[in-house]
Amino acid sequence: MASEQTQAVARRPFLARYWFDVVLWKRILVALALGTVAGLLLGEAAVGLKWMGDVFIRLIRMVVAPLVFLSIVSGIASMGDPRRLGSIGVKTLALYLALTVVAVSVGLLMGVVFQPGVGMSMAGAEPIAAAKAPPSLAEHLIGIIPTNPIAALAEGQIQSVIFFGILVGLGVLTLAPRSEPLARLFQIGADVMLQIVRFIMEVAPFGVFALVAWVMGTTGPGAYVHVLKLAAAVAAGCAVQTLLVHGGLVRLVARLPVLPFFRDITDVVAIAFSTSSSAATLPVAMRVAERNLGVGHAVTSTALPLGVTLSMDGTALYVALLAVLSAQAFGVELHAAQYVMLVLATTLVALGTAPVPSASLFMLAAVLQVIGIGAEQTALVVGFILPFDRLLDMTRTITNATSDLSAAVTVAKWEGELDLDSYLRRPVE
Repeated sequence: MASEQTQAVARRPFLARYWFDVVLWKRILVALALGTVAGLLLGEAAVGLKWMGDVFIRLIRMVVAPLVFLSIVSGIASMGDPRRLGSIGVKTLALYLALTVVAVSVGLLMGVVFQPGVGMSMAGAEPIAAAKAPPSLAEHLIGIIPTNPIAALAEGQIQSVIFFGILVGLGVLTLAPRSEPLARLFQIGADVMLQIVRFIMEVAPFGVFALVAWVMGTTGPGAYVHVLKLAAAVAAGCAVQTLLVHGGLVRLVARLPVLPFFRDITDVVAIAFSTSSSAATLPVAMRVAERNLGVGHAVTSTALPLGVTLSMDGTALYVALLAVLSAQAFGVELHAAQYVMLVLATTLVALGTAPVPSASLFMLAAVLQVIGIGAEQTALVVGFILPFDRLLDMTRTITNATSDLSAAVTVAKWEGELDLDSYLRRPVE
């Protein structure tokens, strides 16, 4: 019998045996390792590989806006009772806000413990300022409402897409049962987009290989000698937030074993690390939440798209850490009241940060101004950090992604939308 099974496996096509039969996260981890080696060997020549990574990121971003819209509409329409949207939405927003405040506090703590700005000289740093001043809270809120929903979809304005999707979903939900054919159409559309994501993920190892090779070839680990303390503080802070805070949320609040959670989100972690973009990670996170973690569609389609723009734990932690670094570098003494102001300002800034690489650096001015650090000094900080920011960004994007997933699992457990068998079962590719 064993020999017959061995012969059957041997007769399978080469690609099936050595590619499709290998779990995706293993392929991505191999690509990460090979990309690191290739980048170190090729050096600056690794830039020639970047086009493969750009293709992968464009493929992912291609599906983000339509996936968010269709998933939100279908998720709201499937709730059956408009009151459930309020229940899921309020709990999700409350969790995201609480996690962001904790992340800011962790970032400030890491800054105090590691003191990355003490003795730092920014001589030679090229000042880099934001292209424009960050919008006020009122401007940000007004900008969420699209003047043209089709244009918002075309331009990938995720917050506007979410807003319009909620309205369409509510319209479909409140017109039931007359709107049931339309609800089924939106559900089919969301399923089709998730299937497209599955197709795209088959090329993920190539994209990850190229992106990591490019980063290691152009930046290299040696460049981090100048910001070693900052890199250590970011890594330690993200580890605390991801493992202790997000893991603690799953274990202590959702009352679920934490090992299946971290075991089954490997695909999301790998994509977050390689792309440094929360938006690019969203399609994979939605697929993992439903397939691997057993989160119901109603929660997945509400919590995760909101998390892309509102749950930025890694960003909040990083901006808070940079605020302490800046204060130490410029000799600004921080007192209890100023730490409180930093928590409030950083939380607001993190909630409005774009889910793209290095966006947090250009929101730093809005935080530093509350402790008296001006635009010129902020430009120096950004200019000093920017050349080293890519790998730090890759690390903190993982924390952004695990925040979204831990909140989704917790809300799903509260709402009875979690398939416990799917959560505990090891996923099969």
